[in-house]
Amino acid sequence: MTSLEHPPTPALPTPSEALSRRPRRAALPVAAGIALAGLVAVAGCSGGGTDDEANGAAASASADADRPRAERLELLLSALAADSMLGRATGTPGSRMAAAFLASELERYGVEAAGSDGFFQPVPLARTTRDGPGGPRPGLVLPSDEVDFDTIPADRIVEGEVNVVGVIRGSDPAVADEAVVIGAHYDHVGVGAPVPDEHGVADSIYNGADDDGSGTVAILEIARELASGPAPRRTVVVLLSTAEEQGLLGTFWYIRNPVVPIERTVANLQIEMIGRPDDAVGGFGRAWLTGYERTTMGDQLAAAGSPISPDARPEMRFFFRSDNVAFAIEGIPAHTLSSYNLHADYHQPSDEVDKVDFEHMAAVVDAAVEAVRYLADGPTPEWKEGGREGLPGG
Repeated sequence: MTSLEHPPTPALPTPSEALSRRPRRAALPVAAGIALAGLVAVAGCSGGGTDDEANGAAASASADADRPRAERLELLLSALAADSMLGRATGTPGSRMAAAFLASELERYGVEAAGSDGFFQPVPLARTTRDGPGGPRPGLVLPSDEVDFDTIPADRIVEGEVNVVGVIRGSDPAVADEAVVIGAHYDHVGVGAPVPDEHGVADSIYNGADDDGSGTVAILEIARELASGPAPRRTVVVLLSTAEEQGLLGTFWYIRNPVVPIERTVANLQIEMIGRPDDAVGGFGRAWLTGYERTTMGDQLAAAGSPISPDARPEMRFFFRSDNVAFAIEGIPAHTLSSYNLHADYHQPSDEVDKVDFEHMAAVVDAAVEAVRYLADGPTPEWKEGGREGLPGG
C-alpha cells in the first residue's frame, strides 16, 4: 500500500551487502523451504509443458487441497516474505525471484499464462528523480509522451521487471468476453537502514509480509480455487503487479496492455494487507472494502451474505492508495479488500511473517473466494451517484 506522502524507497545495498548486514534469524520452516526450492526450480515457465508435467501439476494441486487453507497460506507467505527475497524492491534480484515464484505457483494450479513471455508481462521502467516533501528523491517512471526511453542512458533502464499475469477463461458464451481482474502487488521496499526490533536486534530487510505479501498469496489461493473448481461465467484475470510502491506503475502498464480490453473489464478487486484482524470492523475473519459507498459492489456482496464491511476509516483515503484506483480512473468499479488495522509495522522491517494471523487470513480468503465468484458469475457492479468524486472527470 502506498503512503499518502509516498516516502522514498530505502537505499538499496547489493545483495552481498544486505546479507552481511542482516541479523542472524531463524531459517524458513523446513516445509516452506522445501516448497520454495521446488517451486522456484520450475519458474520461468511458458504455460505449456509435457503430459508428465501436467500430471505432476495435477498431483501437486491435489496435495494442496489436502492442506488446511491457513497452512497453505503460511507456506506461501513464508516463501514470498523470506529474507532471501531481500524485500522485493522493484528493480532488484529479490523482485525477479518473487516473480518467478509466483509464476511457478500459477502454473502449478493450472492457470493459463497470459503474459507476452509465459506468465510474465515485461514492464519497462527507468530510474529518475522527483521532487518530494524532503527534496529530490529516487523513483521510477514508465515510458510516456514526456519520457522517451530512447533518450535515457542505458544505466538508468531497469531490466527484467514484470507483472505476473494469468487467466481463467469464462464458461458462459454470453459473458465470457467480459473480465473481472483480481490482483495484488508483490513488490515492497527492499533493504534499508537497520532498525532494532523489540529485542534490540537490528534488521535491515523490509520483508513486507502484510504489505502486500498477504494480499499476493491470497490471490494465489483464489486462483487455485477457481482453476480447480467450476469455471466462472466471466473470464477472471489474475494480475500480480510490480512497482505499486513506486506509484502503481505495474498496474498502469497492465491497463495500457490488458489481457481483456479495458472496455470489457467489468470489475476489479485488489487484496492488500489482510494479515491481521482489525477490531474496527469486528476483528477475526472480517475485512473491509475501500470506497464501499462509491459503487454497488459492496451492497451486492452484502446481499449475497458476504461478511465484507465498509471501510471504517474513510479519512485515511485508502481508496486512492492501492492499485484499484488505476482501474477506477478508467471507469471500472474497483475496490481493495483489506483488514489493515494501522499497525506500527507498516513499511518497517518488523512487518514479518511471524506477526501474521493465518487463521484470520484464511477466513478472509474464504470470503474473498466467494466475492470473486459472485463478481464473475453475478450482476456487474455499477457506480453510484457521486461515486467517482476525486477521480478524473468525477
